[in-house]
Amino acid sequence: MSSTSTTGTVITAEVLLRAYASGIFPMAESADDPNLFWVDPEARGVLPLQGFHVPRRLARTVRSDRFSIRTDSAFLQVVDRCAAATPDRPSTWINQRIRGLYDELFRRGHGHSVEAWAGDELVGGLYGVRLAGVFFGESMFSTERDASKVALVHLAARLKAGGFALLDTQFITDHLKQFGARQISRDQYHRLLDEALRVQGDFFALPGSDVAGAEALQVLSQTS
Repeated sequence: MSSTSTTGTVITAEVLLRAYASGIFPMAESADDPNLFWVDPEARGVLPLQGFHVPRRLARTVRSDRFSIRTDSAFLQVVDRCAAATPDRPSTWINQRIRGLYDELFRRGHGHSVEAWAGDELVGGLYGVRLAGVFFGESMFSTERDASKVALVHLAARLKAGGFALLDTQFITDHLKQFGARQISRDQYHRLLDEALRVQGDFFALPGSDVAGAEALQVLSQTS
């Protein structure tokens, strides 16, 4: 993985979008470190939208509508929950500088969150960046079993319904492998990215809330 420090560099929302379009993204060493660095992994994680796999047990949970799924109703709350330390994840890389940059992207319509709610309580979700036909997934959290996984299923359905060409996960985890995530080379990723940037995805092809789990699963099962 190659990286370049941004110390002393002024990073704006415009700079961040250009970075994503070039195949790089920012990270910090820790939540307490004010500095950022650019990351350009040699191997990149992607989640194919065609053939997105939903494990059988999870599909039952999605179909049950145990969680209410909303989009963009609590963006900064999702970022803050992703940044919060937990017993399983005592440290994170989301610092205040990152929080401010992604808040600006959200205000400009490029940042999005998909949230899982249990009544009035936010119990899981994810956030990322939309650019043309690409969604760059940044982070997710869950305080109830399967909440973030259900949010991811709904995100994939939303992207597929909107004609997106690429769901970038940056890295591969066991959590993502169960959905069919795969690792590709930097060169392969840049080819896919270039193609996807020529596509205009519609993030709101599905409603922003009240999308039934059965509908999301149906969208994912459709072949193009």
